[in-house]
Amino acid sequence: MSSIAELQERAQKIRKAYDQRNAADGHSKWGGLDYVAGFVGDVGDLMKLVMTKEGKRRGPEDIDAALRHELGDSLWSLLVIASHYDIDLAEAFSETMTELEERLKHES
Repeated sequence: MSSIAELQERAQKIRKAYDQRNAADGHSKWGGLDYVAGFVGDVGDLMKLVMTKEGKRRGPEDIDAALRHELGDSLWSLLVIASHYDIDLAEAFSETMTELEERLKHES
């Protein structure tokens, strides 16, 4: 199992490779807005796959493989966005989970 830091490092290697490919093709380097727009597209694709899995629409024959792929794609986007904005994703996750746990204690 990989740590978030290891996943983030691998995601950055892929992002840098895309930066090089875009530069070679005469395209500009992506920024935060571009990565978030891509993530929104990933979430839309994920929603369609979930609808397929739940029997609400037609989709790929191997829906489980498609879901795995799209979840991985979405995670890549989140890792890249976090790095772009210098967010420690492990720390952000831990802080958010602590907030949710506290909220649940007070709501019970």
